[in-house]
Amino acid sequence: MKVNVRVKGEWLLIPCKGAKGNNDITVQWLGKTALNRYRSLKGENGAAGNPAIVKELRKARGGSLLFSEDKLVDILDDNDFVHLMLTDDDTTPSLISTSGGVSSSDHINGSATEVIYVDGDSLTADELMRLGTGKYKLEVTPKAMSKVARARELVDKILKEQKVVYGISTGFGNFARVVISKDKLELLQENLIRSHASGVGDPLSPGHTRKLLALRINVLAKGYSGISVGTLQKLIAAFNASCLSWVPQKGTVGASGDLAPLSHLALGLMGEGKMWSPKSGWGDAGAILKSYGLEPLHLLAKEGLALINGTQLITSLGAEAVERALNIALQADVIAALTLEVLKGTTTAFESAVHNIRPHRGQREVAYRLRALLHSAVHPSEISLSHRFCGKVQDAYTLRCCPQVHGIVHDTIDFVKGVITTEMNSATDNPIVFTEQKEILSAGNFHGEYPSKVLDYLAIGVHELANMSERRIERLINPALSGLPAFLVKDGGLNSGFMIAHCTAASLVSENKVLTHPASVDSLPTSAGQEDHVSMGGFAARKALQVVEHVEQVLAIELLAACQGIEFLRPLKTTAPLEAVHALVRSVVPALDCDRAMYCDIDAATKLLQEEKVWEAVKPYIDEFQAHQLKDIRVASPTATILPSAPNSRRKRIRTSSNNNTM
Repeated sequence: MKVNVRVKGEWLLIPCKGAKGNNDITVQWLGKTALNRYRSLKGENGAAGNPAIVKELRKARGGSLLFSEDKLVDILDDNDFVHLMLTDDDTTPSLISTSGGVSSSDHINGSATEVIYVDGDSLTADELMRLGTGKYKLEVTPKAMSKVARARELVDKILKEQKVVYGISTGFGNFARVVISKDKLELLQENLIRSHASGVGDPLSPGHTRKLLALRINVLAKGYSGISVGTLQKLIAAFNASCLSWVPQKGTVGASGDLAPLSHLALGLMGEGKMWSPKSGWGDAGAILKSYGLEPLHLLAKEGLALINGTQLITSLGAEAVERALNIALQADVIAALTLEVLKGTTTAFESAVHNIRPHRGQREVAYRLRALLHSAVHPSEISLSHRFCGKVQDAYTLRCCPQVHGIVHDTIDFVKGVITTEMNSATDNPIVFTEQKEILSAGNFHGEYPSKVLDYLAIGVHELANMSERRIERLINPALSGLPAFLVKDGGLNSGFMIAHCTAASLVSENKVLTHPASVDSLPTSAGQEDHVSMGGFAARKALQVVEHVEQVLAIELLAACQGIEFLRPLKTTAPLEAVHALVRSVVPALDCDRAMYCDIDAATKLLQEEKVWEAVKPYIDEFQAHQLKDIRVASPTATILPSAPNSRRKRIRTSSNNNTM
């Protein structure tokens, strides 16, 4: 039995075998042995060199405390990972955050059973998101693997003929004219990875790194990279074991691809640097690979370049951003409908006739969803009927213009998703191996301008959902605009209600206004002028994802405020779909009867949105509405002025006894 023990940042492999085998070894023995080996490694002279003693040992995964009398065979597995804490340590390894600046909820346990097959041509953003969860294994289709093998055969043929080809037998970038001797071609590839692993900042979370590795495997599976089948299989094995390299978020300019982050990805797989696994947490890459029975990469000619030329960091983060943007945009329509109901707004502005004469696809779809959610013959609302003849002429733009503003957001997301999906399944190497023509061509598919530009566009587009939402929150909490208690709470003054929750929303919207400045408008020449235009796509992707997260949080606050507003309109009921949303929120957040810490409520509501629960709650009701094939469900409103019907009018109108407005 062997155990990996981390002492002050150093991983030590401790053989655990006592006089009677493994059965008599205790946690106390492991701690003392590991500390003595650490002191020997550092040249310390026992207590004189380091007076600290063992404070505690914890399992790397989960942080469980190990008791000194327990026997190792009862609590640890062979090649398990343990953190040793000394009395002079000021941090607890199990509490050190390694989630990185790009947030993600990772629950990776390494026990995936289902498989998603990739071929380099058909991977979807949704599939990539699922691969990032750790619940799915990845395999390359046999047809794609045969293409990979043929491309490698061409590379080997060129090597045998001793032809000079960029990146295979030459240096890189400004060293493209330096020919490398045959005996140093493999060292050339390893040096490439080591020198290019120059990123900085917090690491990607394990979930983001899984997506990055999955996407790189998918691109290699296209068969244009020249990587060997053996190396590709090692990548797949590491992915399926969730052995994930330490990849700093910052350092890519997005051309020639994401060189720094992809080099860090490859470096860990070479057994160098740091790596994460479900069993160990963060640790030494070589030790983690060994504990899983995985061989480090040994790069052949061209393979280093094949691993790092591409836009996979930009695109993997971008794929998550666009998927989450799509989900929150659908739910933004639902939340806007709930707010309009609380504020006793009119549905006249959502009639199909209005949007048929300005037939943008997104606008028409949002208007349809609002009609399906608000008062109709299919889903009647007591709240709506209560103010049917209130004399209100029209609503503020953040209510009345939802189809026009939310609509372009939906259209933006659709456009961006198309570009990102194409990029996910594109060969982005340089040089590119063409087996049919039996030639290798140098070109520029590594340039990240496509994903960079559209992710800047995505950030600008989806930000408007939060911009609108924050103004609707203001209308909900302002008694002069809502007719509801100030800040949606009883005993105002004693209680502050949603006062500071609104400030939080305002701060996030303000941050987004800075984050939506396009990264792709900037370019700085690199590599001694050889790479004289770059995309800055890494930052475009990171900030797009951050903008989407802020939008989720702002809309979570509006969702809570709208549900709180409903409480003041009871016993009246809203429509069935909106009642379902209210019930969903109340299943995790109670009504606000008096002040409490609201961050827990906001987190819970945000989680509902991120898990698409709000959309799932209303989708059956929208389907029911559609089944009735109703184009317009109109309520009496002063905004619709109806003249007497012509004798041959084809449109049937139902009049009330009090006015000439349609029902």
